[in-house]
Amino acid sequence: MKIPVIIDCDPGIDDAIAIFMALASDKLNVRAITTVAGNVSIDKTTNNALKLTEYIGCDVKIAKGASEPLSGKKIHAEFVHGESGLGVFKIPDAMKQIYYKNAYDTIYEEALILEDKLQIIALGPLTNIAITILKYPEVKSKIQHITLMGGSAGYGNHTPAAEFNIYADPEAAKIVFESGIPITMVGLDATNKAYLTEEDLKEIKSFNNRASEFTFCTMMEFLKFCRKYGYDGALMHDPTAVAVVLDESFIKKQHLRVDIETKGEFTRGKTVVDIYKISGKEPNAYVVLDVDRVKFVEIVKGLLKKYTE
Repeated sequence: MKIPVIIDCDPGIDDAIAIFMALASDKLNVRAITTVAGNVSIDKTTNNALKLTEYIGCDVKIAKGASEPLSGKKIHAEFVHGESGLGVFKIPDAMKQIYYKNAYDTIYEEALILEDKLQIIALGPLTNIAITILKYPEVKSKIQHITLMGGSAGYGNHTPAAEFNIYADPEAAKIVFESGIPITMVGLDATNKAYLTEEDLKEIKSFNNRASEFTFCTMMEFLKFCRKYGYDGALMHDPTAVAVVLDESFIKKQHLRVDIETKGEFTRGKTVVDIYKISGKEPNAYVVLDVDRVKFVEIVKGLLKKYTE
């Protein structure tokens, strides 16, 4: 039986590839894509989700979500993802329309339909999920699992302490991590080791389909950015989270306590991961701490190649 999932995201070049992977998989039933402000504004992330799904010929409902965080100033990452959010790649505007319900009501609707079977793959700030929990507290017992790209057991990538998705809305992250919903956190400890080399990208280009062409063009450009920071390839943050849902054989994880810092002058948005179990608090997340890059790349290539078949 396919896993019913909602992809909550802020497309974003790596979100786009993650979406392509999820829609290609025969293990997932993508019930909806919900959008949130993050990498770019909510209007752009929603427009991108519409364009991307139409571009690869997949009819999935797109529900628009939060335009700003629960608290604090909103931030974006155009310096990474470009003004549009899709980097250097140009995709025609979509003909399809957004779903008539917003993201929060869509998540709740699907959770009710699927009872306790729904999983969420969260690839952006956690605002939509937090709002759903606040609006419909009973949803906490109806979501089977959340796999999220965010956080880190160590250093950040937006501030020295915080990863972008968590920093973008720490209050929302705190609500989600304290909800009691089972969580797998795919943070920088994992995603900084999950990258595509130039050779990988050239092989992907040879698949000669729309998803592979997008991946090659955007990731070759992103590769230049990653090399400035000493990486050997283009980091695949969001695709790693999708791959984890599909196949955990390439990761190492631990069940740990994760708390969200919301007040620190230097540490706001930090995921405080209790590696040594010092706090005495109950674990609330499976934290992915390592990946087998070769196996990960095989998963990515296998899914993107399906668009040629």
